[in-house]
Amino acid sequence: MRSVLKLELEEAKAMIEAAKRAAAEAKALETICIVDDGGYVVAMERMNGARITGPEIAAAKAFTASGHKRSTHLFNQPGGPATTTGEAFGIHAMMPGKFAIFVGGFPIVVNGEVVGGVGVSGGNGEQDTVVGMAALRALQEALGPEYEVATQADIKK
Repeated sequence: MRSVLKLELEEAKAMIEAAKRAAAEAKALETICIVDDGGYVVAMERMNGARITGPEIAAAKAFTASGHKRSTHLFNQPGGPATTTGEAFGIHAMMPGKFAIFVGGFPIVVNGEVVGGVGVSGGNGEQDTVVGMAALRALQEALGPEYEVATQADIKK
């Protein structure tokens, strides 16, 4: 038996607010989705004017990052597991509509444990990354120094 950390709504809301500020600075209309360690949505927000496809895509990115414990863009980097020569080629076809293998999904890692995922959709890859990193930094700020949140773009647990 072990104790586990659980992401709560207040933390997810703080992440979304920081992500929206970063999106506004980046001039991107984004949908931001925060999921728990089971891949279930804790909070999601689509900014005014953001694409109607954003919620489904952001949720898939967050689900993938949480469930597979890695940033989604790592699947398709040269030599990555979802490339044609990778061990997981075609993995996205196993869970159609739920598994995303492109930029914008980041696991939420606290004290070395994956507690959820953040998915961002609506900007280009660089904008989605900036917004996702802002969400992770906001969680670090909300939790304080007694917790360590992974806040780099290339996260793999």
